[in-house]
Amino acid sequence: MPKVLISDALSDAAVQIFRDRGVEVDFQPDLGKDHEKLAAIIGDYDGLAIRSATKATAAIIARADRLKVIGRAGIGVDNVDIPAASARGIVVMNTPFGNSITTAEHAIAMMFAIAREIPAADASTRAGKWEKNRFMGAEITGKTLGLIGCGNIGSVVASRAIGLKMKVIAYDPYLSPDRAVQLGVEKVAEVDDLLKRADFVTLHVPKTEKTANMLDARRLALMKPTARLINCARGGLVDEAALAEALKAGRLAGAAFDVFSVEPAKESPLFDCPNIVCTPHLGASTEEAQENVALQVAEQMSDYLLTGAIQNALNAPSITAEEAPLLKPWVAVCEVLGGFAGQVTETAIKEIEIEYVGDVGDLNLKPLTAALTASLLKPLMGEGAVNMVSAPIMAKERGIAISETRRDAQGAFGSYVRLIVVTERQTRAVAATIFSDGRPHFIQIKGVDIEAAPMPFMLYTTNEDTPGYIGALGTKLGDLGVNIATMALGRAERGGEAIALLGVDQTLTPAMLAEIKTLRQVRDAKALAF
Repeated sequence: MPKVLISDALSDAAVQIFRDRGVEVDFQPDLGKDHEKLAAIIGDYDGLAIRSATKATAAIIARADRLKVIGRAGIGVDNVDIPAASARGIVVMNTPFGNSITTAEHAIAMMFAIAREIPAADASTRAGKWEKNRFMGAEITGKTLGLIGCGNIGSVVASRAIGLKMKVIAYDPYLSPDRAVQLGVEKVAEVDDLLKRADFVTLHVPKTEKTANMLDARRLALMKPTARLINCARGGLVDEAALAEALKAGRLAGAAFDVFSVEPAKESPLFDCPNIVCTPHLGASTEEAQENVALQVAEQMSDYLLTGAIQNALNAPSITAEEAPLLKPWVAVCEVLGGFAGQVTETAIKEIEIEYVGDVGDLNLKPLTAALTASLLKPLMGEGAVNMVSAPIMAKERGIAISETRRDAQGAFGSYVRLIVVTERQTRAVAATIFSDGRPHFIQIKGVDIEAAPMPFMLYTTNEDTPGYIGALGTKLGDLGVNIATMALGRAERGGEAIALLGVDQTLTPAMLAEIKTLRQVRDAKALAF
């Protein structure tokens, strides 16, 4: 039974989902604040469910020997070291849709609050003043709303704003023209153009190297003096000092911020500015949203631990519960292909091409390609250095080009996978499929047809196709005390190069391989392990 640690506050219903699904739960909602204790016990768990208090740092992850998944109840994963998790094969997933409506509604509420100066008017009135003339607001209807980011949350904001009879323009490099039309927004090519046109600007992008301080002094100066800025996305997207200066100088009409560069925000240059509304990161703080994300992360983590299904992962391809059992045997095929190629390759890999032939081509190929790439790199990088999650990243870092091709069924086998590896010296191809026993079998190596099931210990030789080789090889292995379990042979043409793939009962040492290579027919010999 998999075991999950919940180190932040999640609802009782979320805890019960884990238990009902057959997952053992250790609910310690205050543990996230105790880094040392978390590090001491994290090695006992298969899953870690968190909110924002727990910091899943590289140091914590280094102690997580069993950990398979980290589930964040919410969108932001600033508190998770994703590269460290990827390096250890830990899937990191969040719940991007559970609080989209709540966060969007908060942005709309902040827009109303700053447009009509509601917080300041409330404080003034309750102080016994009656300052009707002081609080002269602005209408929303007919104004232009500029969205920076039009994804899950931004699109909800757009629909609400259109309902308020606003004109909506959006900057988002990933927003397709068709999607913009569907949403009823005008796509803008440049942030600067949006800032010049909008009466209200609201941010809905993650904080990255590219978006950090994206609204700096230069860009803030492009906004209309009557414009208002809302940020319910991430702190650090706006240069807060530059914004404070603009507000105090009257170059902007107002701002509303739910997020800050440093949180908890005990102090900020924005706090003493005129016409500013500030809230303590309340975007997702509704009972409905908190319950939704908690239930969603419990379901997602249970699905992954029990069935292998992956949803909303930030460092792994998505796999549905229905796909998982269909993919499992083909993942094994891909691991065998990658393992074979990785063990026989001696020079730098430049390119790999993966051909998915027949029905396998209709499956979700991302996890198959990831599994193949991981097993290909593993012999070259060492055990534990690469996994399905980190393999695509590592291949890219090493300049290995990866391509996928789908082909209709052809030849004797209705469905199979062929791997073509291009190195500095040569191009090598190997193919495998699933036999009736449900296990992977090699069906072709170097263009030579062959049928062989992978075994824990194997010997692969390339040799001259001459009489007496099988007997000589068998005798040599017998002299070395190595028992042959299986043998498969093949050749391209009579008298040319031939291959042999033998299953044996023990590891072949370098000294044994050296002896095998003394046979006059042998061109090369490799020990393989699967």
